[in-house]
Order: sequence, then structure tokens, then C-alpha cells
Amino acid sequence: MARYAVFLRGVNVGGVNLKMAEVAGVFEDAGFTGVRTVLASGNVLLDSRAGAASVREKAQKALRDAFGYDAWVLAYDLDTVRAISQAYPFEREVEGHHSYVTFVADDGVLDELAALAADAGPQERIARGDGVLYWQVPRQATLDSAIGKTMGKKRYKATTTTRNLRTLEKLLR
Repeated sequence: MARYAVFLRGVNVGGVNLKMAEVAGVFEDAGFTGVRTVLASGNVLLDSRAGAASVREKAQKALRDAFGYDAWVLAYDLDTVRAISQAYPFEREVEGHHSYVTFVADDGVLDELAALAADAGPQERIARGDGVLYWQVPRQATLDSAIGKTMGKKRYKATTTTRNLRTLEKLLR
């Protein structure tokens, strides 16, 4: 049995409002065990005997069936999340900045996003990791940054989701 972090894309922002207690119930009804939500921004810890791809598919279907929205999730075992967090290439806490990890399930999309480093603003830092994009940006510039402007596009919904490094640390505790 593996412990997974399941990241729901676009939950409780942009019009998709879900109560995390209801999300937990949907996942339990789908057969996952040890379900626990972390924060109200679509982070779920759960146990499954299946692999990450199966967890992702099953979680998406459960959410779509229960809530009737075009649900997209990414799922990673906690050892993978821990390795991603530990590999963060920039100073973790910089005053006035956000430290993010964008999880990317498609290598072509990851290549495309990593290429945005050439267009980064003077205080924006972007680095490619193993299946992720590491990103640090001034707090007031998130939406106007190279990554921020790009991530809102519809074509990225199915294969990406971004989490603050602090959120990952909470999941790993």
C-alpha cells in the first residue's frame, strides 16, 4: 500500500468550489483509504495499492461523477513528492517572494514551460526538475510573470498544477 498526494487542479479558485470534507467522502466511496485533505486548495493524502497513473484516473473519474465538473488531478507517491521538494534549486524562503513547484505530467509541456526561463522577469527564477518546473517569483508579480501568464491557458489544465513549497512541506509532515 502506497501513500499518495493527489493534487486537484483549479479547486476553490476560478469558480470550482468544493468542500474538502465532501471531496474526502468521494475518494473514500471510490475505495481509497486513509483519506485526509490538507488546506482547502485541493490537496488530498490517500492510500492505494494501485500505481500513480491508476490513482489519477480513478480520482478524476470520482470527482467528475460526484461533482459534475471537468476534474483534473495529478497523483504522486509521497517519496516522489519528498524528492521533488528536497531538490528545490533556489533558496526556499525569500522575503517578498513565492516559491512554487509546478507538477507536469507531459514531457512536451514541461519542455515548453522550461523554455519560458528565457522570458523570465528580473526577479523571477525558473528551473526544470524531474517532471516539475521550479519557480520563484515576487509576490506581487505572480500573475504577470512569464509562468503566471502561461499557466492560465486552457491547454495546460489536464497536465499541470502548481503548489507553493510551503504546501508541499505541510503534506510531507
